Amino acid sequence: MRLTEFTEFMYTEFGRRAADAMLVDYAILELGGRTGAAAIDEGVDPRIVWRALCREFDVPPERW
Repeated sequence: MRLTEFTEFMYTEFGRRAADAMLVDYAILELGGRTGAAAIDEGVDPRIVWRALCREFDVPPERW
């Protein structure tokens, strides 16, 4: 998944402000307690971050 596609999915699902805050403030246990932004900066595929956030925030699987 490209980063631009990831960003579009985040903004569509959560809204711009919430998505931006989630990426830098929310520690995702599935990603070792890293934030989404930190995980992506460390080379984790944005698709993995997207799916982890979807699971954390109970997004229905059909929207992943």
